[in-house]
Amino acid sequence: MSVDVVTQSTPELVEAMERLIPQLSRSAPALTTEQCEALVDQPGVYLFVFRPDAPLADGSTPILGMLTLATFTIPTGLRAWVEDVVVDGDARGHGAGQALVETAVEYARSLGARTVDLTSRPSREAANRLYQRAGFALRETNVYRFSGE
Repeated sequence: MSVDVVTQSTPELVEAMERLIPQLSRSAPALTTEQCEALVDQPGVYLFVFRPDAPLADGSTPILGMLTLATFTIPTGLRAWVEDVVVDGDARGHGAGQALVETAVEYARSLGARTVDLTSRPSREAANRLYQRAGFALRETNVYRFSGE
């Protein structure tokens, strides 16, 4: 399994976004070429992608999963959040999610983050099990959202 930080947008990344984002969210549109470039160029935001070690039947090693790590500094230190974790449906259950999460946590620590946070809906049972296996602990907190509508 291979997990890498994307440093430059490519047509392959745009294609992966078109395939993976609908599996992550029914309401979010896939990113355009320009949006992929802006995401990758954004300071403090790191996009991790997962590829299989062994080529598929067609000889390719496509992006089969992704995770975004957002970091920012506040008065109490560097904070890190994991967002938008998605693994292609055909690749789930083979360790891609775990590899993405563990690599992102390690990277956040290398940047100086003491903790890494994420949220996950309770209905996403497999994802919640993954995060617990990766060492995340459920916190007693309230999450609020202002929608501005």
